[in-house]
Amino acid sequence: MLNKLVKKIFGSRNERLVKRMLKSVEQINALEPAMQALSDEELVAKTTEFRQRIAEGTSTDALLSEAFAVVREAGRRVLG
Repeated sequence: MLNKLVKKIFGSRNERLVKRMLKSVEQINALEPAMQALSDEELVAKTTEFRQRIAEGTSTDALLSEAFAVVREAGRRVLG
């Protein structure tokens, strides 16, 4: 009974994880138009750009949304 009450108040673990990830998904979706506007060569060049930014000290967490957006766009172009 106590377990059900706690789930109603705080949600299940899965619901909390999904809620936390929604912020990242929104950031990735916001980058979609910019990624679609890139040419194939510019999209490939993003890998080099990411490596350079990491070498300059940018954390991988800061690049995560942009990297996911690039991968998603590359997947769309390759898979249709």
